[in-house]
Amino acid sequence: MTANGFVGTTSERNAERVGWWRGHGQLAEDRDLQKEEIFSPCAAAALYRRDAFLAVGGFDERYFCYFEDVDLGFRLRLAGHRCLYVPRAVVHRVGSATTGGQHSDFSVYHGHRNLVWTYFKDMPWPLFWLYLPQHLLLNLASLVWFTLHGQGKVIFKAKWDALRGLPAILRERRRVQARRRVGAWALRRVMAKGLFAPYFRHKM
Repeated sequence: MTANGFVGTTSERNAERVGWWRGHGQLAEDRDLQKEEIFSPCAAAALYRRDAFLAVGGFDERYFCYFEDVDLGFRLRLAGHRCLYVPRAVVHRVGSATTGGQHSDFSVYHGHRNLVWTYFKDMPWPLFWLYLPQHLLLNLASLVWFTLHGQGKVIFKAKWDALRGLPAILRERRRVQARRRVGAWALRRVMAKGLFAPYFRHKM
């Protein structure tokens, strides 16, 4: 633990609000793993300071599952906390084991609904407007991709329910942003940059 932060595994966030596991599927012995700051942790392998967790409101129960750790990590960042990746910490888990797999209808629905909510709740001005075109493009691409792969009904329902939930999310946004202690550009410095950062970043 840091004196002002939380510790987690290899989770990344880029400015367009995409979350992914850095180095997922790669052998640890093939990588030069270093203790370093990352944007936020995957909650499956994270330690949070209790006072920080409670101060920002903990997990948002509306999410139910998926992206709830992204949302929490983002709110902790906004409140001025940091996250460290600790390579010597080892956690064994099977991702999406109880929800039918990463591409199940359940996973697609909750992940893509909650992605929209996280962007609208947590992204501070002026980054919100700066990255909104890319965020919209990402959502449009998701609609096309999942439709072509036979999951059109679930992805459209996810985005429709995300829009229906926006009034409540925007009310929560006011509370989240009122607690912000970090400037937008300082926050941006700890994000991965670029729409394709999850795929072409040099430190994976």
